[in-house]
Amino acid sequence: MAGLRGDLYFTMLVAILLLGLLSAAPNGAEAQAVGVCYGMNGNDLPQPSAVVGLLQSKNIRKVRLFEPNQAALQALGNSGIEVNLAVPNTELQNIANDPSAAGSWVATNIQAYPAVTFGSITVGSELIPGSQAQLVLPAMQNIYNSIQGAGLGAQIKVSTVVSTSVTTGFPPSAGVFTTDAMPFMVPIVQFLARTGSPLMVTVYPYFAYVQNDVIGLDYALFTANYDVVTDGDLRYRNLFDALVDTVYSAIEKVDVPGLQKVDGLDSTPNIPIKVPESGWPSRGGSGGSAADGKAYEATVSDASTYVQNLVNHVAQGTPKRPGTPVDTYVFALFNENLKEGPEIERNFGLFYPDMQPVYDINFP
Repeated sequence: MAGLRGDLYFTMLVAILLLGLLSAAPNGAEAQAVGVCYGMNGNDLPQPSAVVGLLQSKNIRKVRLFEPNQAALQALGNSGIEVNLAVPNTELQNIANDPSAAGSWVATNIQAYPAVTFGSITVGSELIPGSQAQLVLPAMQNIYNSIQGAGLGAQIKVSTVVSTSVTTGFPPSAGVFTTDAMPFMVPIVQFLARTGSPLMVTVYPYFAYVQNDVIGLDYALFTANYDVVTDGDLRYRNLFDALVDTVYSAIEKVDVPGLQKVDGLDSTPNIPIKVPESGWPSRGGSGGSAADGKAYEATVSDASTYVQNLVNHVAQGTPKRPGTPVDTYVFALFNENLKEGPEIERNFGLFYPDMQPVYDINFP
């Protein structure tokens, strides 16, 4: 009998441990650190229903929309794909100045799609610093209050998108917000800390590489097998981590009144960084000089190398935040033929409009 009781106890213990692991395991969308940006700036793109099928076939469970699109949101309903939805810059002034406009936006673009899993709403993109910078925080607050009022606060985070140019400083631990950005970024960081929301930062090693003669291609592509930058106890072998950690350092230097005291000091803002855009063009580029950048022609090989290494890397975190995934959205899903600017802007896609791959990427 004693042996039977021991066996029963062991069996029950194993069952309890397994149940605990299962209950603690994140669902598919939460576990995946990588999604894609679904832009629609083309006249030859597939129907949203076909796009959702493509995403599912490639095991892509997060998608970023740059603006609300009825057909896309309907197609994403009940798909299991988490949506990051943007409030476009063109709507910011109205939403910042009128709380009822924010309520209408939330009702029209979120509440009207109960079958869609919304993960976050980004209010404005890369407006800091700039002429519209003062609108960003009021618009964020109004959208946040509307989401709370709709009873969706536990599900949906509210943030804004900034570029890495809001910071300065080298090495990464010396990162601070620039003089022009600081008046806007400090209250935004305080808002994000109070609401438990991430800061969304676009990270493009490609542009840093082509605009700076001292940055090596291996450092930009995640292929360096040596420490390129030494920052105290931290070591950097890729530019992506260095750019993200520079922003982390800037965030840490912001005082947030009301945070719990630790050893008599204000604790640093515990704000995760998420990357709503990062990618590498597969075509385009031009010669340069020491003044305007190096000569570099984008290739499919380099684009494939960067994106696959990015997908493989971001779940590991950064040297400042090891083990904390940097949720990242690859820019972009398709080559978009109506995008303005140089040729590279139309060639960031993982797929051609006929849904054939520009290059193959394995998503976890």
